[in-house]
Amino acid sequence: MDHSKTFKILIKQIGEIEAIDAHTHINSSHMAARGLHDIMLYHMVISDLYAAGCPSGHRLSDDPNKNEVATRIEEAIPLLEHIQNTSCFWLMRTILSDLYDWNEPIALRSWRELDARIHSRNADPDWPREILRRARVERLCTELPLRGDGSNDDILFYSLEWAFFMRNQWGVFDAPLYELEHARQFDKPVRPLPVTISQREPVKRQIATVSDVKEAMAHYCRVIPYDQIVSTAHHVSTDIDYSLVSDDQMQKALDKRNNAGPMERDTYASYLFESLLLELEKEHADIAFQFSLGAEPLPFKTDSRLSQVAIKQLAEIISRHPKIEFHCYLSSKHANQSLCTLCRELPNLSLAGYWWHNFFPGAIAQVIDERLDMLPTNRQIGFFSDAYCLDWLYAKSKLVRMELAKALANRVKRGQYAPDGVVEIAKKLLHQTPKHLLRLN
Repeated sequence: MDHSKTFKILIKQIGEIEAIDAHTHINSSHMAARGLHDIMLYHMVISDLYAAGCPSGHRLSDDPNKNEVATRIEEAIPLLEHIQNTSCFWLMRTILSDLYDWNEPIALRSWRELDARIHSRNADPDWPREILRRARVERLCTELPLRGDGSNDDILFYSLEWAFFMRNQWGVFDAPLYELEHARQFDKPVRPLPVTISQREPVKRQIATVSDVKEAMAHYCRVIPYDQIVSTAHHVSTDIDYSLVSDDQMQKALDKRNNAGPMERDTYASYLFESLLLELEKEHADIAFQFSLGAEPLPFKTDSRLSQVAIKQLAEIISRHPKIEFHCYLSSKHANQSLCTLCRELPNLSLAGYWWHNFFPGAIAQVIDERLDMLPTNRQIGFFSDAYCLDWLYAKSKLVRMELAKALANRVKRGQYAPDGVVEIAKKLLHQTPKHLLRLN
């Protein structure tokens, strides 16, 4: 069969597969875009704009007022001409064209008309499910605190994304302890602290002793509603030197908290990481341990970095806890091959989708190619959008299906895959494997 014809057939067939989105930040109370800001100022587009010279590089507020929205949109519009080449801009155009019938440039004179059109669609209570229908996504995972009243539980399932004990913070060396202190104040999970913390909120009780750590961790694990979640979501920083830490070593590091440096940070993170895994493995090994890897904090967001030492230490941690199912969200394409080799020798490790700095066509193509050749289909989840509204889920789903169709068509062309069985591989990656690994049955 002609290669181009094979691709056209596959893109149509793969486009009809009902996928599972394994990780999002969709808010059940407003799942679709509320206005132009939710589409044009998605955080990945903000990075494009900031690189082009836009004065603001920080994310919008979760619930921005009209003044914040107008200010940020109008300062960004003059920079759009410089990012027309990026894939994020392409996906944004796809959203506006496919979902809102808008095929004109976004201009200062007309953006409010487009904004009103998006508002109008969002006012339709059936619109979110219509976007999902067009995206061919059956169900999606989001943060438990975004569940709302539970009215969307038939399409949403939940992950606990709360305290990030292994996430480095820009120039802050006791961040793992602060994450635990912050969580300790609540009797139920709340939304996590931001990627970068510019100013700390005061906490009721500071951690000063190993007993404090154990008490706080016990509280954290005790209030997790395990029956409402399929996974916990964390970040594992490549900057941290992971090791097994004794109580005495932890106490010595706690005594130096006021003057903590990288060594103390590594001690705090290692101790809390192991404590958490031991607790989960003891009673809740059916909850998947999802973790992101390869994105490290900068003043506004992150860059893509991953050390070989961190990969080695990660292998030791995963092998030490064989009862736990680990899912890695990787943001460093150069490390994908290394992570694939770990999956081949650690049967409790799977790789999921294309995260953050990997969510570009070239990176996705490389990652798909390596994983198809190296991993069984039941050890890789083919898609998660990381989207904050369903509009971006739609665009990202479209991109992933396109790249997957290209990869499969190339394998048919060279005789690696039989034409009549290739769609089954896509079904496993997009639907069957995530459904199995996240225990959605």
